[in-house]
Amino acid sequence: MQKIIIYTVILVVSLLSKVVAQENNQTTIDRAKKMEKRKEELKKRKPLSFNKKVGHITTLMEYVMAKEKNKLKVIIDSLENAHTSNTISLEELNELKLAEAEKTAKKIELSLERYNSKLDSLIQNKIENGSKEYIPKLDTINGKKVYTYSKKHKTIYYDVPALKIYDSDTDKIERKSKRTTSQFVFAFGLNNAIPENGNLENSDFRVWGSHFYEWGLTYNTRLFKNHNLVHAKYGFSVMYNNLRPIDNRYFVKNGNQTYLVTSNFDLEESRLRNVYFTAPFHLEFDFTPKKYSKDGTKSYFRTHESIRLGIGGYAGVRIKSKQLLCYEVDGDSEKTKQKGDFNVSNFNYGLSTYIGYRATSLYFKYDMNQLLKNNGDLNNVSLGIRWDFN
Repeated sequence: MQKIIIYTVILVVSLLSKVVAQENNQTTIDRAKKMEKRKEELKKRKPLSFNKKVGHITTLMEYVMAKEKNKLKVIIDSLENAHTSNTISLEELNELKLAEAEKTAKKIELSLERYNSKLDSLIQNKIENGSKEYIPKLDTINGKKVYTYSKKHKTIYYDVPALKIYDSDTDKIERKSKRTTSQFVFAFGLNNAIPENGNLENSDFRVWGSHFYEWGLTYNTRLFKNHNLVHAKYGFSVMYNNLRPIDNRYFVKNGNQTYLVTSNFDLEESRLRNVYFTAPFHLEFDFTPKKYSKDGTKSYFRTHESIRLGIGGYAGVRIKSKQLLCYEVDGDSEKTKQKGDFNVSNFNYGLSTYIGYRATSLYFKYDMNQLLKNNGDLNNVSLGIRWDFN
């Protein structure tokens, strides 16, 4: 009887082992079939187009900026509540707000650099892999000479100054006729700092040797549905303000004071650069007339195709300051880079205006805040040329 039981157990175990082995084999076969099917589906799936990849990256850039700004708002609100409840003083509140604003600006700058690298790589690959498929043609868009490229029967426009790509003529017309459009902005020109009631004649800085640069992204929204005159123009910019002192002088920080002192060496270059992350806002008056379709049945509005006037201002935070000195010692050229705050105001805000035709404008901006915190009234002023590539 015991032998029968033992044989029965052995038989059952053997049968169960075979069943389990068959099930494992079937599972492995099913998984292999699913993987093969998945590979076939991936092969059939069309890869993302160049335009969709660019759109995906730009969407991520906008998301990062919105995310960081929302984080900053939450932190600022928390600090304000702490001050209201007397947990921190007003001085501590301002210092903490400044520190958080600088952190946010640096995070945004680093994130944008990373995504800009991805865009550069994507465009480079596009040029290398697809240049033979396109036929270049010189065209004029918004008064600017640009290259357009055609592929078979479909035309693609690369508007290089505006950093935009259009799939077709229809896409170009529709996007340029929207109520809100975007522009890449670049400006440069003369920069200086003058005291209150002063002028450039008694300035401590070289008039033709001090410059500013500015680049950024703006959005232009038509305020009235059926009228094209008044627009709100807003966005963000990075400003580089350079000052070159006269009379062989340079900046020296001594505690909470900053002075211009004469150098013992013959300075070939003496320059202080202040970099700001700002948010400009303008009311723009655009005199571009209403447009009509070829058959005259449809009307639409365009921007940046006639005289434009912008009046507004800006506010921002200083990202960094750096002084560059170049001189000669015993026949050897020396270069010194000094980084610090130099007691430069951490925030800047001011008034700005521009007037021009199409994309090009004469641009003026004036900082209402003092350039240096504790050195009396000294305000930065800039005059130059501005391009709004629509």
